[in-house]
Amino acid sequence: MEDNKAMDRAWVEINLTNLKQNVKEIQKRIPAQTKIMAVVKANAYGHGMIPISRTLNQIGITDFAVATLQEGITLRENGIKGNILILGYTPKERLQDIIQYDLIQTVVDENHAKEIADLSFGKQVKVHLKINTGMNRIGISYQNYSFIKNLYLHQEMKILGIFSHLCVSDSDKNEDILFSQKQIEHFNNLITSLKKDGIDVGKTHLQSSYGIINYPEVEYDYVRPGLFLFGVHEREKNYCKISLKLKPVLTLKARIASIREIDSMESVSYGREYIATKKEKIADVTIGYADGFPRNLSSRNINVLVNNQPVPIIGKICMDQLVINVSTLKQVKVGDIVTFIGENSPVKAEQIAEQADTITNELFTRLGSRLSYLYREEEN
Repeated sequence: MEDNKAMDRAWVEINLTNLKQNVKEIQKRIPAQTKIMAVVKANAYGHGMIPISRTLNQIGITDFAVATLQEGITLRENGIKGNILILGYTPKERLQDIIQYDLIQTVVDENHAKEIADLSFGKQVKVHLKINTGMNRIGISYQNYSFIKNLYLHQEMKILGIFSHLCVSDSDKNEDILFSQKQIEHFNNLITSLKKDGIDVGKTHLQSSYGIINYPEVEYDYVRPGLFLFGVHEREKNYCKISLKLKPVLTLKARIASIREIDSMESVSYGREYIATKKEKIADVTIGYADGFPRNLSSRNINVLVNNQPVPIIGKICMDQLVINVSTLKQVKVGDIVTFIGENSPVKAEQIAEQADTITNELFTRLGSRLSYLYREEEN
């Protein structure tokens, strides 16, 4: 049953059936013994962290990754079961919360490791070691073998896993493929050396979404899909060695608030960037850049969907509204729904992100707090 109050202005619809199908599609492409660690940081890439995580729990996903301590606490307070890994830094003053909420902390570098090792909580902090294999963002250098080995001997931390991150796994450039292969080699050599020295390294993981499809030959305990769970790619032209049959989970909609006719040479919106060349019918739509629809999509010939027909956005996108040209529509009225992003949209999220000079990750995580969220499952 539709929530009309939630749909009175601008809203997001989340198709949980598509989410489940995307999980199954990913599971088909990974080794049987490899588990999915669902990356649900940044409000599950703008899809709603709690409903998404609950649905994943229901279908057997018991491993999650978030960016911050507060995201991990929020999952626990909302009943999410299983392992929750914090991928980002947590200061030593807050590490007690890692224990309290039964979370797992990433050791982000050598100094962070020393901070954790110097604690005396009387109970071990659960951690995964992040290894820097060439991305040079966070992580302990793979070359610092003695340091890494000695961390496994510390009493104040319980090392449950070790991982790294591929930084150009979405590229088919020869130099990028060679760089990714070198990262994999560094990571594998480190693990092999630790095991030879009698170390139980714990769970291993390296591949995020593009690593799963472009480097399927490597096998670890986890894969870490984020954006692929939600049925989209970062960019439309990203390298995909293996094709996944993914379905978009998110649809962005708003309503027509006003319709008017303008004459030739009349302008639309701020800056008068759009000037009609003939008599036109235009409509004001109840969404703007404060809702997360990028202002730099103004004057980019972006189409939206009204009554199953594509029509263009015209003029500058405003904070709370934008204008579309509905001259080609035989029937249109105030209250009609306008679809911006989604499975049935005339323009894919990847294309919209490219036009906005960004990636879909940012496009989705921009979506504002004023939007309502509606969650649904399709009937069989």
